[in-house]
Amino acid sequence: MAPPVSTGRGDAPALSAATPVEGAMRRSKARYRILGLLAVGTMINYLDRTVLGIAAPQLTKELGISAALMGLVFSAFSWSYVVAQIPGGLFLDRFGSKFTYWLSMTLWSMCTLAQGFISGVGALFACRLGLGAAESPCFPTNSRVVATWFPQSERAFATGTYTVGEYVGLAFFSPFLFALMGAYGWRSLFYVVGAVGIVFGLVWWFLYREPHEHPAANRAELDYIEAGGGLARHERKADAQAAAEPKKQGFDWRMAGQLLRRRQLAGICLGQFAGNSTLVFFLTWFPTYLATERHMGWLKIGFFAIMPFIAASIGVMFGGTFSDWMLRRGISANVARKFPIIAGLLLASTIILANFVESNVAVIAILSVAFFAQGMAALGWTLVSDIAPAGMLGLTGGIFNLAANLAGIITPLVVGLIVSVTGSFVWALVFIGVIALVGAASYIFIVGDIKRIEM
Repeated sequence: MAPPVSTGRGDAPALSAATPVEGAMRRSKARYRILGLLAVGTMINYLDRTVLGIAAPQLTKELGISAALMGLVFSAFSWSYVVAQIPGGLFLDRFGSKFTYWLSMTLWSMCTLAQGFISGVGALFACRLGLGAAESPCFPTNSRVVATWFPQSERAFATGTYTVGEYVGLAFFSPFLFALMGAYGWRSLFYVVGAVGIVFGLVWWFLYREPHEHPAANRAELDYIEAGGGLARHERKADAQAAAEPKKQGFDWRMAGQLLRRRQLAGICLGQFAGNSTLVFFLTWFPTYLATERHMGWLKIGFFAIMPFIAASIGVMFGGTFSDWMLRRGISANVARKFPIIAGLLLASTIILANFVESNVAVIAILSVAFFAQGMAALGWTLVSDIAPAGMLGLTGGIFNLAANLAGIITPLVVGLIVSVTGSFVWALVFIGVIALVGAASYIFIVGDIKRIEM
């Protein structure tokens, strides 16, 4: 039997005559376990915020909600989500990833569960506001965890992996959710999705650890993360300082202003707003578009709804993997990070072509290509990890998510108003396509060099 091998942790006994073995120690892969948690958490996050879109055609009939009013209800999520971004980022910087994510998931899942009990638009509106506020720290936490656990050369892959959860959940669970609604009504969707989130919050609490605390992360993996620009060592020092001097963790609004004046952050905020506009359309109005504009039945909607989300899942993984591949081969971060986003936003604008075809199959094909492209462009959080000043990931992520998710306020309202006034989605698709082109221009002309901001 082979002798036991040191884990390489700081408290492990030294190997007397085994320096070659220690030097050749294989890296553990604890970071991938953490990435799996992020992916599942993100999938649940998007199921919670988008299940209303699936319920909308049936819910609006039962509660007598017009298209314009439903656009207002859809946007309510983003009102509180945007307002809570900076407070959520500060909360994250103060209390860390583990507690922030657990509290956020538990509260947002309770808000989802509550939507199953509403009897009027006022209560629905309040639940959506609560859901948005509770979800606000989620993506800043994702970004902080990736920056802490992954070297720069793997961050686009990591970001793409957890981001794919936004699409995979809806792609593979949509048929089940439509069948569930058909059998038990729209309220059952909120009961099931809310309960799943509460349970997973407990899973996160018991399994998540910081790199230096994780029992499965050996010294070789920690050194690899830190050598590649991971913040494991920095976060350890920052946590110790925060514990020793909690009164010094103050906030000055000038810090946010200084960050927003940097072209890197301003440019990616505008670009992410554009990409999110396409995403928000699919997460809110897409099932209604298929039901009213294309006159599809529930079973057909459940089947066709899978295709664009599968395409988007592939686009996310392709964009992240391609970006990291270019970076590892010595291509500059400017090209490796920005090219997939620019190409994705340009291709996403082809959603307008759906207005010019009659075949449902052709429409789904066009929408799938557009959503694939939007998935390619979903690398904005990787850039946040790359440019955020040291010790300010929470604040930078909060500002980025605040600006990007203005799309969640504007897009549902604009689409709802267009449909109410024209009785059609034609100009709504034009609006989504033009915004995508604006986002591509932002990355081409505004963002500039991808490098860490020095404050």
